[in-house]
Parts: sequence; structure tokens; C-alpha cells
Amino acid sequence: MSTPIVELKSVGKHFRGADGSARAVLEGVDFTLHEGEIVALLGQSGSGKSTMLRIMAGLIQADEGQVLYRGMPLYGTARGIRMVFQSFALFPWLTVQKNVELGLEAQGMPAEERAERAEKVIDLIGLSGFEGALPRELSGGMRQRVGIARALVMEPEVLLMDEAFSALDVLTGERLREEILELWQSGQIPTKAILVVSHNIEEAVMMADRVLIFASDPGRVRAELPISLPQPRKAEGPEVRQLIDKVYELMTAGAGRRGLISEKEVKLQLGDRLPQADIAHMEGIVELLSEEPFSGRADLPQLAEETELTDAELLEVLNGLILLGFAYLTNGDILLTDLGGRYAAANNTERQEIFGKQLLEHVPLIAYICHGLEQDKSGDLPEDLFLKLLRFTLSEEEAERALRVAIEWGRYGDLFEYNFNTGVIQSSEEDEEDEI
Repeated sequence: MSTPIVELKSVGKHFRGADGSARAVLEGVDFTLHEGEIVALLGQSGSGKSTMLRIMAGLIQADEGQVLYRGMPLYGTARGIRMVFQSFALFPWLTVQKNVELGLEAQGMPAEERAERAEKVIDLIGLSGFEGALPRELSGGMRQRVGIARALVMEPEVLLMDEAFSALDVLTGERLREEILELWQSGQIPTKAILVVSHNIEEAVMMADRVLIFASDPGRVRAELPISLPQPRKAEGPEVRQLIDKVYELMTAGAGRRGLISEKEVKLQLGDRLPQADIAHMEGIVELLSEEPFSGRADLPQLAEETELTDAELLEVLNGLILLGFAYLTNGDILLTDLGGRYAAANNTERQEIFGKQLLEHVPLIAYICHGLEQDKSGDLPEDLFLKLLRFTLSEEEAERALRVAIEWGRYGDLFEYNFNTGVIQSSEEDEEDEI
């Protein structure tokens, strides 16, 4: 085995809930990044992947365990580790040249030397001629090139990429990914190891020597898939397609309600996060599965190709369908349940009725909201009431996302209404008429 560069040993990270109690974001994470390898990290949104990268970059500290860089404990940032962010993170008032030079300037490098080094990297990354441009004058792909150049100019041993291609259109992302691989394989950059966080399964298989599957709540490495295919790899080649299928199977196998749901029956708790699943996407997949050529069963890579959803979107939708009892997973395939078949065949009114019934049975947060509305004589409850409850077990951002999903689903299931101007959840008109 090649030399370890970065090691995580039983690493944990927590945040404080509204009640002051600690909630684990990462727990017992063991991982070693070796010289000469590219590793891809896949997992659900909110599983702690980005938190793990920030710990490795020294941007935040682990609460438990140990982080080693070249065998020594890592405290704060290390010169040999650099990170590329999804959001580009450029200073809008600085030119391309000045953005790339920024880290060198912070290290006190003389102006002439840092300008020369920055120009070389700008040329290497395909931005020659744009040195004097401001970020607003560049396309998304070019702005990300600046972000990558800013990392590479520091000549890092380790390059951490946090969904660096996800904000780009498909073709731009693929082209930039291929160029990074060419620079890596040709030795034009001194980087000795790359760790890529991604939601794109094909991207992971095309780039990586190892793919790690991350579980959620708390985040931890759940599975690992070595990839020995030589580079360059052909996306449509049978070996790549088989590996993609294997990754889907690993991501959906035996994760339970804390990862992708694989059981036919699922029980959530009141404070659990909800799948970020769009209703139109859920209905579209149910309809697609009920028709030829699927006839109730589909291979996940094939379904992803047919729906043109991103891997992240598809996995969230599958979570929603399984949670509500419309489908289940087995051996990397999704199957419609009898209820899912009835839902596909139903008219709009019948669908709303089925959807609402399943929400009350399987989503405690929505059942709790409905119970609260029944108990309150006014039939109106402020959303802040439920946000405060969710903040006991979820972060601020996760709590807001969970409530947004609950409101969207509950409105579709005709269980309650929502006033967007006042932030008040209200009993549905039908319920109010029944009371009168």
C-alpha cells in the first residue's frame, strides 16, 4: 500500500441543538487517503461529507478522534492541503490574476514571483487571456476554473473537491473533470492525492480509484468499492455501467431509515429529516414504473437515465416513495407496491386522498401538525411553533427544509393550508366546513 497522507481515526463532530444537547454529524469516521489515488465520497445530502472535507482541510476542528497529516496531528490549515468549493468562492472585486494570487500573497511571496506562478497555473487551467477579467465577466465553468487554479497555485499535496462540478451544466462539468484528470495523470500538477465529494455516481466511477459510500445520522463510511479500471474510462463501456450499477446497489442496500430506505415499512420519528422529494417527481416515477417497459420494476441506473434526474434528486425521490409505501428497493432495483400501482391508476382526487392517508400514517411531523390544528380552536398555528420543535433534533437549515417538505406534502394531501405571507399553517376549508 502506498504512503498515507491524511488519516482520520474515529473522528466525530457534533453541533448543538436548540435544547443545548449535542447531535452527531460525524461519528467514528475512519479513513486514509494515500499517495497516488483519487477517492470519491458519495452519500445523501446532509450526511456530513462536506463537514469531513472541512475537517481534513483544517477549516474546522473535530470534536472526537484524531486527524493526521503525514503522520502528525493536524491543527488548523496545512499548506499541503487545499480545497475547491462548489460555490466558486471568488472575490468579485478582484481580477482572475489577483484571485489566483491571493493565497500566495497571504504567505508573503514577493509580487513578481507570485505573478509568475499564477500565470503558469492560469495557462495550465485554460484561462490565458482572462487574467484581467472580473468574476462577473466569466461563465460558471470559467469561474470554477479560477477556483481550481487558486488551489493548484499553492502546489498542494492533497486536493479536496467539494462538489466542484455540480453547479455547472453537464457538458462543462464533464469537460472540466476530464481536464483535471489529464493534469493529474500527466504529472503537470504536484498533487499526490485527490478526494472528491460528489452526488454524481457516474462522475465518481469515471474519476476514482476508490468510491466510499457515506451513511447519515451520524455520517460515517458505510461501504467501499475499489475501482481498478485503467484511465481513460469510457462512460458507455460495459465495465463502467456495471460499476455504476454496483454503486447504486451499495447506496441503497440495508441503509434503513438513517440512509436510503430499503424496507417495505418504515417508521420515522417526529424530529427526523424528511426526503427532499418533489411531488411531481414522485408521481412521475410511479407512473413511469407502472408502464412498459418497466411494468412495476426498474434498474436504478436505467431509471436515472430515463427520468434525467440527478443522482441526488433520484435518491431523495426514492426515499419519499418508499417512506409513503408506494415502492421498495431490492438488489439495486425499485419495485412498485400494490398501493403504488393503485396510486398510478387513480384520478387526481383519489391520489390526493391516498397521499394524505399515507402522510398521516408514515410522517409523524405531518400527523403532529394536523393534531395541533384539531386541538386549536382557531385552526391556525404559526410555523415557528414547529420549527422550534424540529430544532431540538435538527440543525437550523435541516429543520427549515423538513418543515418546507411537510407543508408541501400536507397541502397536496389536502390535510391543511399554508399562508405564505404570514407563515401560518391553517386547517383546510373542507375541515372548517365540517366543523360548522
